[in-house]
This record gives sequence, C-alpha cells and structure tokens, in this order.
Amino acid sequence: MRPKVAFFDFASCEGCQLQVVNLEEKILDLIDIVEVVSFREAMKEHSDQYDIAFVEGSIMRPMDEERLKKIRMNAKVLVALGACACIGGVNKLRNKWSVDEVLKEVYGDAPVKGNEYFDVFPTKALNEVVAVDAYIPGCPIDRNEFSKIVTSIAMGRKPRLPSYPVCVECKKNENICVFELGQSCLGPVTRAGCNAICPTNGEGCDGCRGFLEDLRVNAMKDVLRKYNVSLDVMMKRFNLYNFKKEGY
Repeated sequence: MRPKVAFFDFASCEGCQLQVVNLEEKILDLIDIVEVVSFREAMKEHSDQYDIAFVEGSIMRPMDEERLKKIRMNAKVLVALGACACIGGVNKLRNKWSVDEVLKEVYGDAPVKGNEYFDVFPTKALNEVVAVDAYIPGCPIDRNEFSKIVTSIAMGRKPRLPSYPVCVECKKNENICVFELGQSCLGPVTRAGCNAICPTNGEGCDGCRGFLEDLRVNAMKDVLRKYNVSLDVMMKRFNLYNFKKEGY
C-alpha cells in the first residue's frame, strides 16, 4: 500500500507548498508511490489518517504548538518543509524584541490581550516543539530535492542532505565567486542542495538552507579578511535566516 501523505502549514508564506504544486507533471510520478490525503493548496479533501506529514512554517502561538503536537501524534514520519519549519527562518527575526514590543509595534493600542489568536511567544522551529524525522531546507525548497526525499521516505530509507557547502555547487556551475564581484556571501558555511541558485544569478547566498554541521568559522573569517568584508555586513546575512538572540 502507498503511504498516505498530508501537508500542513503554520506561520509562513506557503511558498514551499507552492513549489510542490509547481512540480506539475512530475507530481504524477510521486502519486504512484504515495497517496496525498490532505493538501489545502491543491485539493479540497482532507483526512486525519496519514503516515507522513509535511509541515511548513514556524510556531508562534500556544494553539499552534498544540496543533503541531497532534499532527506529530498522528504521523509515523514528520518532515519539516522549508526554512521556517527547519530553522525558524525569517520569522525568527522578531525574537530580537519581546512579544509585548512586537504586539505594540503591529497593533498599537488595539485590545489584543486575551485573544488566543494574538497569544504569541518567541518564534520556534518545529524541532523546538516536537521530534522531526527529516528536513527539506530552503526558502523556498528545491522541488527536485523534495521529489528525491519523498521517494526515499516512501521506500523506507532515511534521506540525506548534502554535507558540503554551497561553494562546491558554485564551482560545479563555473561561477565567478561573488566575493570577487565585491559582494558578501554565506556560501562557505551554508549547506548545499540548491544548486547555488542565488550566486549563479549574481546574488550572494543568505544561508536559507541552514549552516553546515561542521561549521568552518575560521575559514570563513579568512575569506572576510581576504576580501575586506566587515563583520557587520556578514552578521546581517547570518541573522536573516539563522537568527539567534544570543548572537554568534
């Protein structure tokens, strides 16, 4: 029997689910190996009986936290879909301020206290709430990588993400290093798998796929010194997708 698959979303733009829809005719190949039972962006049917849950978005409210826990209880496999789910993503930038400051900035003096929809806490990635079995990073995800990971999970194999930096893919694409073009880039410390899409199109990597587990900080510092890139410039890039209040 084909494993049943469901898609869920929390705080996000839903661009990662849109990438799945953008598989177009290739999605027919996936339907041969999995049965999609819930996918709000692509179908009106819904079922709470599923084996694999793909979850997009970060967690910001107690009500979302409880919903995620229920999804985790139902799923044999839970997959974090995209940067917001995997590492908190851009949404984590608001953790720089307190919850009260954020509510005040957005809603002013509007009476939002006591309303569960406005009952928020500092943004969390999925693995800060529940156990996550697999990750598909990126902002948005790479749809071809999505297909490979779905196939691996459906066949009972643990999917593997690249353990080398984006710079390797830049070399394969014969790109001129963006540092040579006077820009900054997180390619040396960011997990590959996107085919270096941003540097290939003339923009430095912002680290949306998360940092490598074996982070070569000293090597990165050597690059910054070589190209005379300031720490302030790099920290803005570091924090865009990988914000940590305590800093680096």
